[in-house]
Amino acid sequence: MYWTEFLTVALIHLLAVASPGPDFAIVVRESVTYGRRAGIFSACGVGTGILVHVTYSLLGIGLIVSQSIVLFNALKWLAAAYLLYIGIKALRAKPNAANAQLQMEEGARSPRAAFVAGFVTNGLNPKATLFFLSLFTVVIDPHTPLAVQGGYGLYLAIATGVWFCLVARLFSQQRVRAGFARLGHWFDRLMGGVLVALGVKLAFSELR
Repeated sequence: MYWTEFLTVALIHLLAVASPGPDFAIVVRESVTYGRRAGIFSACGVGTGILVHVTYSLLGIGLIVSQSIVLFNALKWLAAAYLLYIGIKALRAKPNAANAQLQMEEGARSPRAAFVAGFVTNGLNPKATLFFLSLFTVVIDPHTPLAVQGGYGLYLAIATGVWFCLVARLFSQQRVRAGFARLGHWFDRLMGGVLVALGVKLAFSELR
């Protein structure tokens, strides 16, 4: 009975994770500068960071929904305004000039250091904070069992890790970097439309 909800979550997440941002940047940097292994470990760190956002989204939203309409509405309008802001900004994205080539650095870049780089980048990203709070407010029914919501969260973490592992494999091949950079603004524009729609839906949502 939760398949429709899950598929909606998965689709929104797919569009979000495909849009270049801080996570994308750190994985590309690790992959291009230090090689494929570092890129994959940083991707795993990003995926693990998702669990941080999922955990406090589950606990925080549950508390807000169950105990305080005022807090719910305050969060709703803050998140909606933020989503509209970054959505409109993304819709106006323009092509960027290709970055200067980075020299491949040989030697010491431990898997732990690469993992921590990905984890910290995602875990401390305030944009991810409001995005996940918005996602768990708008799309997921507060009455959906916490075990099911936790399953959604586990999927989001795994899917994020897998996506960025693919990014790491791609960008560890130097020849494709410039071409993808030229197309990055189209991903921004697509994500911008989704974020604007999500922000509007959030603004008109009501506590159930």
